[in-house]
Amino acid sequence: MKKLSLISLGILASLQLANAQTISSKKWADLFSYNNVLAMKEDNGRIVAAAENGIFYYTISTGEITKLSKANGLHEVKISAFDYNPQNKIGLIGYQNGSLDVVSPDGVTYVVDIPIATGYNGSKKINHISITGDLAVISVGYGVSIFDLKKKEFKDSAFFLSGGIYEASNEATIFGNKVYAVTDTGLKTHEMNTTFPVFTTWVNELAGSFKHIDSEGVLSFSSANTAYIYNGGTSTALSQSFTNVHDLVVNNNNIIVTDLNRVYTFNTNGNFNNTVSFGEECNTATTVGSSVYGGTILSGLKNETNNSFKPDGPYFNYAYKINLFGDNQVLVSSGARSNRFNTASINPKNPGFYYFNGMQWIYSSYFVGSTTRFNILDVVSDPANPDDIFFTNYNDAQGRGIYKMKYNASSKDIAFTKYYDLGTTDVRTRRPVGLTFDDSNNLFATIAFSGQDAALGAFTAIGAYDRATDNFLIKNTTSTFGAAQKAFYYEGLLWMPIPRINSFIAYDTNKTVNTSDDKEYILNQSNGFATTSGGTISVAIDKSGDAWIGGDVGLRILPNAVSAIKTPANATVEPIIIEQNGLGEELFRDGQILQIEVDAGDHKWVSVDGGGVYYLSADGQQTVKHFTKENSPLPTNSITDIKVDRKTGKVYFVSYDGIVTYQGDVSDVTSDFGNVLVYPNPVVYSNFKGKVTIKGLAEVTNIRIADAAGNVVHSAVARGGYYEWDLNNQRGSRVASGIYFVLMTNEDGSDKATAKIAVVN
Repeated sequence: MKKLSLISLGILASLQLANAQTISSKKWADLFSYNNVLAMKEDNGRIVAAAENGIFYYTISTGEITKLSKANGLHEVKISAFDYNPQNKIGLIGYQNGSLDVVSPDGVTYVVDIPIATGYNGSKKINHISITGDLAVISVGYGVSIFDLKKKEFKDSAFFLSGGIYEASNEATIFGNKVYAVTDTGLKTHEMNTTFPVFTTWVNELAGSFKHIDSEGVLSFSSANTAYIYNGGTSTALSQSFTNVHDLVVNNNNIIVTDLNRVYTFNTNGNFNNTVSFGEECNTATTVGSSVYGGTILSGLKNETNNSFKPDGPYFNYAYKINLFGDNQVLVSSGARSNRFNTASINPKNPGFYYFNGMQWIYSSYFVGSTTRFNILDVVSDPANPDDIFFTNYNDAQGRGIYKMKYNASSKDIAFTKYYDLGTTDVRTRRPVGLTFDDSNNLFATIAFSGQDAALGAFTAIGAYDRATDNFLIKNTTSTFGAAQKAFYYEGLLWMPIPRINSFIAYDTNKTVNTSDDKEYILNQSNGFATTSGGTISVAIDKSGDAWIGGDVGLRILPNAVSAIKTPANATVEPIIIEQNGLGEELFRDGQILQIEVDAGDHKWVSVDGGGVYYLSADGQQTVKHFTKENSPLPTNSITDIKVDRKTGKVYFVSYDGIVTYQGDVSDVTSDFGNVLVYPNPVVYSNFKGKVTIKGLAEVTNIRIADAAGNVVHSAVARGGYYEWDLNNQRGSRVASGIYFVLMTNEDGSDKATAKIAVVN
């Protein structure tokens, strides 16, 4: 049986960052894919494996699987290289942006100062890492660098510059006192001495295009279809020829060559031992005793009987929109979007969608090997029949339309049921974007580029799902906006952003699929949208009934949205003005607002393209938190979707680089108190210097905090279900050590709650 925990390599993120800022905490978790194993190393019956966004540790004898990612210790995503030394228990992780994480029993150290060659403007990606003892040789696009694992600093670097052109080191290894590097022009070597940085002193031992190299007792390297043993200037080809070598590893008494979906093992004399097929393409492989393990692209680690081992997660990391439903169930679309437009371009991996059934992630076999081009912008479960799943396929080729699938709990698969082409054979038109249910479980689709007209352009349309005929009824709106976004249902209306024109639609379906009695209400630039905006992208409606509309430039609020939208000629959308240095300034004036989400306490989560995620007070006047990829586990500063589970307060952040969650402090907020909780408690200054959180409060809570003698040291009014106390008294100085009593009433005094806080200075 597999066991899963968050402790990896014997540590739990006692972090030592370059900027001394901790970016992870117990509130964060990752929902990354660990299917694509890039590199791995065996350590006394355990395998340490690197995937795209994290590493995991598999103990063969017990089946225990632990993981380490940006959510609990690492500092980046998009791993490109990895190696691990079983003797000193130190691992080195290289990223596509050129940074490194040093993982040791003492914690994780972030290294950002990798040497860069003067005048080099290419990729900073770490191509390969090879550890020998306390030294690692790191291959990059302009040469190699030596890294001291003990001191956690770089030693010498050699920049492969010849004729004004930099040459990449594909891989390199330390063998004896020499560094051996393979490039597209040959096998290059140099002793680790004072002339190491001078490229003209490097020796080109063997001409050719070589991709992989490794050493342990012997030195072996390979081209795309031939592997060699190198000894004293002589290269000897292994007996087997290959189709496309993906990796070459030397360990113990084996040379292991990964060739597409087959792995070949040889002894250190070059004699063939065995071949293993894992039934799919592999990136790498290793041996543990006499057994071979493959690092696959799609199934994590595999043993020789094709059993798979990895942390559970989505099939891929690509994610665009997320929908929460039922009992902890999740649907994730993979999507494709460029700038502020939905795009018909297709991800070459054809990712489809991912489903979490409350216990495990499910990936439909329908997508595996499918030749249909999928660009799934949205996927939903039917509330009337939760096993029925609908998704939109937005592209400009065959297969564009809406699909119905059926989840089978016994087989843990999702089967194709029906395809709806939306009534047109023109591949340019009727591209479905989003799916939305009303409060009567009627399903509506927002559709872009419906009814192409040479003079008018393309209409934005609504598709209404008729359960009786099992088909979609299509109605064009009166506007030739062309584009559409996923609609938000509220008070009988579908609230739909329009990304290509500075407009917004509220569509009244009359809660039926009959389209003959539908109405539409349109806002445009004359209603107050920014003159520089090219369209609207996101919308949410808060507890006050105000619509928060995000555009490609700026944020606007439509107060009393339902009544205001029905008289659009008189409606005005307003910016939020905040005070900066004594002057009024528009909130997010130049930002593209990718998503807005309202939590149970009426706080707003706002994703700004390239700017991370802001957590705002109910009125937007105060920034409670600002998460970026630099100060948090967010994998990117462009979060395409945000969803809050109002029962638990958990917040999901979705991006093309993966999904992470944050355990918020607000859940199930009502006019009365919930389960009031204070943390940390006790507050020991030597261990914690932040604010104390009180959660489980009413929507409006009157708070008084008194000392043991009954003196009130602090009072406040909390809104939104939680409160943070900085442990200061009413004079602004920190309270003394002791027990403090928190006395709370809701807004009308009909409900009360109390708590104690112990303070140790």
